[in-house]
Amino acid sequence: MIDLIIDQRRKDLGGFEVGRVLPFAKRRMVGPFVFFDHMGPAAFQPGFGREVDVRPHPHIGISTVTYLFEGEITHRDSVGALQPIHPGEVNWMTAGSGITHSERFETHRAQGGTLHGIQAWVALPDGQEEIAPAFANHGPADLPTYEADGLWARLIAGKGWGAESRVKTHSPMFYCHWRLAAGAQAELPAEYPERAAYVVDGTVEAEGRTIHPGQMAVFSPGQPVLFTAVTPATVMLLGGEPVGPRFLEWNFVSSSKDRIEQAKADWRAGRMKLPDADDAEFIPLPEAG
Repeated sequence: MIDLIIDQRRKDLGGFEVGRVLPFAKRRMVGPFVFFDHMGPAAFQPGFGREVDVRPHPHIGISTVTYLFEGEITHRDSVGALQPIHPGEVNWMTAGSGITHSERFETHRAQGGTLHGIQAWVALPDGQEEIAPAFANHGPADLPTYEADGLWARLIAGKGWGAESRVKTHSPMFYCHWRLAAGAQAELPAEYPERAAYVVDGTVEAEGRTIHPGQMAVFSPGQPVLFTAVTPATVMLLGGEPVGPRFLEWNFVSSSKDRIEQAKADWRAGRMKLPDADDAEFIPLPEAG
């Protein structure tokens, strides 16, 4: 059964648009997923300004998950990682007790091209919110794939469908990319209590409802969900065990409001280290209100 369908809300990030899905007023999280943005697709011409880049900024209490369908983003962070991400790879950055990073579009600035992907945040569970920050890039060889009967599937993170991704996660979860031919069917198992599907492009049917591009369907627990592709479609499946309520303010996520206030004070006072390779600028803490 579908509990809720969430329509993306378009947000201009100062050079390209994203479709924000989570958090949503009626559904703050799905499993540990506390944030879900559909980036683009955005077409860039060579030579665009650096104001489009995402300057260094901080996070606590989460892992950020970047996954691209098209394009390239260069990641730099305060634990020393400098990593371009390409389609079919995963950049998994664990903020834990605190990390800063930037996201630059240097290849697109030089060559032009299309940027299209998903950025999600996964909340760290109780007892692990303050783990040491870390970064990992995983190529397609680390991400199990399956193909048959009009379905191509890649398990980006977690466990599901009898497979397990090599991406290190911190709580029971799944995150999967499907490509479906028109008329193809695929099933979302019932093994996790919180599950959702986001349609990137195309149209699918599930539980007697039609789900359109830019919509996330959140499902009730307990029963498998059968999907049928009305047209060729790209779908992201996500969810897992809940980690408990989280507060989210700007780029900070925590089970404690006091911890978020401390992170804000640390960033305001310059106590959070910037990336060594990218420390000439940063995003100031937004003014309250």
